[in-house]
Formats: sequence, C-alpha cells, structure tokens
Amino acid sequence: MTLSPGKKREKIDRLSELAARDDERGVSLWQEAFRRLRGNPAAIVGAVILALFVLVAVVGPFLVPYAATDTIGIREGLIKPGTIPGPNGDHWFGYDHQGRDEFSRMIVGARQTLLVGVVSTLIGLAIGALIGGVSGAAAGLGGRWGRWIDTTLMRFIDMLLAMPSLLLAVSIAALLGASLTTVMIAVGVVSVPVFARLLRGSMISQANSDYVLAATSLGVKKSKIALTHVVPNSLAPVIVQATLTLATAIIEAAALSFLGLGNPDTAVPEWGVMLADAQQYLGIRPSLAIYPAVAIIITALGFTLLGEAMREALDPKLRK
Repeated sequence: MTLSPGKKREKIDRLSELAARDDERGVSLWQEAFRRLRGNPAAIVGAVILALFVLVAVVGPFLVPYAATDTIGIREGLIKPGTIPGPNGDHWFGYDHQGRDEFSRMIVGARQTLLVGVVSTLIGLAIGALIGGVSGAAAGLGGRWGRWIDTTLMRFIDMLLAMPSLLLAVSIAALLGASLTTVMIAVGVVSVPVFARLLRGSMISQANSDYVLAATSLGVKKSKIALTHVVPNSLAPVIVQATLTLATAIIEAAALSFLGLGNPDTAVPEWGVMLADAQQYLGIRPSLAIYPAVAIIITALGFTLLGEAMREALDPKLRK
C-alpha cells in the first residue's frame, strides 16, 4: 500500500530522532549499537547474506567457468526453436535463450546489480545530504533568513515526496533514455527527499544541544559548528537509511530494466535485464526468470534485515 505524503514525512521525521550521543555509562552510540547487533538474529542473517553477495560480486566474475557472452549452446547446436536445455553437470543453471551459461551470467550480473545499487544510493545520499545539510543548518542556526531558506528547500522536497517513487523513476528514465547510467540517476533522484529530510530533522534536533550552545557562547562561527559538530552527530539515521535504500534501489533498478528502461545491451548481465529477457521464455524455461528473481529478493531481504536491525540498535528510545 502506498503511503500518503503526510505519512511519508511522519515516518522519515521519526527516523530523524536517531542522534549520536553517549549514554550514562560512557559507552558511545556506535559501540552500544554494535553490541545490540551482535545479539540480533535478523542482523546476523542480513549481514551473512550481504557478505556473500558482495563476495560473489567482487570475486565471482574472475572465477566463472564460462564467459558471460559465450554462446556455447548455439555453437554446440543445443538451442533450437522451442527448446532451451536445462541444468547439467557442466552448466549448473543450464543455458539462456542465446545459449549462454546461465550460472556464469548470474555471477557476473551480481557485480552489475551491486554497482547499480551502490552508485544510485550514493547519488541520492550526496544530493539529499547537501540539501538536507543546508536546510538543517539554516533552520537550526540561520535565524529568520535561515528559516526562509529551510522552508523553500523543504517545499521542493515535499513535492518530490508527494510523487510515487516508481512513477518518478520511470519518468526520469523515460526522459533520459534507456541506459545503465539512466537507471542509476533515476533511482538516485528518487531517494533524495528521504535523505534530505532525515539529515535536516536530525540537525535541527542537534542544534539545541548543550555543546552547540557552548560553542556559540564561545564565539565559534555557526558555519564551523554546523560542519564540524552538528553534521557528524546527525549522520546515524542517514547511514541506517542508506542501508535500507540499497535494497529499494536494487528492486527499483530491476523494475526499470523490466520495463525496458535499463541497459539496452543485453550482452551485459544484470539481474533486472535477465528477468526482463526471460519473460518471453516462461513457457519453455521458467527457471530463467526464477533465478534472477530469487537473487533480487534474497539480496534485498539482506539489506532490509540489516538496515532494520541497525535502526533499532541506534534508536535512543530502545536503548537500555
């Protein structure tokens, strides 16, 4: 079910309450969070899934038994109209519709999927942090003019939040044209409002802290207070959201590829593109769609489990 813009803002602002601070025992937020994560089964499962995914994406392409573009099945005369051979001892996942080794393409595609997720998240994080940082500093430390700047920037962010994320991504991808770069930009822009509101809300809550008042009374410039004190202490919820956004980015990138807005070069393996290519062969080899779909689901699940566990571990209201 799609959340209304008001619900979106409420959920994001709730995450903004996560702020870095020491507890009464002198244990830092990150130390306490790590201790909580080690005892959380969901966090452990998520971390294991992500470790395997990153390992496959980084090392796997160097160890695959066949080149991802090698049309072995066609060369051997195994691919015929209405026939795509299934798994065997040499080809664990069988062939795709062009006679390429499906297992090798799944392994190589993991790298492309990781690249899309990471780059798109970094794009959203960079732009969102810039807007949210300026808005939060202006609202918390900028006085009357600062509040005007904050209001202007947040109304723009609210406009982006009011649009369904997938519809916004499809619109951007359609305007820029089908390519892997387009997918990264479209998915990255969609996540900008979330990062912007998170950092803004966290900075505003930090602006009223004692250390900010002390620095201000000592004559420290407000710009220096914002950059060296407020921003570093406001990053906890943003880091948590980045982990959750990686899961969303992978799913949205796959959706864009499924709609034909992804990389037009099907020779380059990417799970979303492989899923789209498999649709016309569901009656012959449904496993061609099952393999990338399951891989996308499990990877997104890993990011989600770890991200939710981090959110709970960093939430001041849940700390004992």
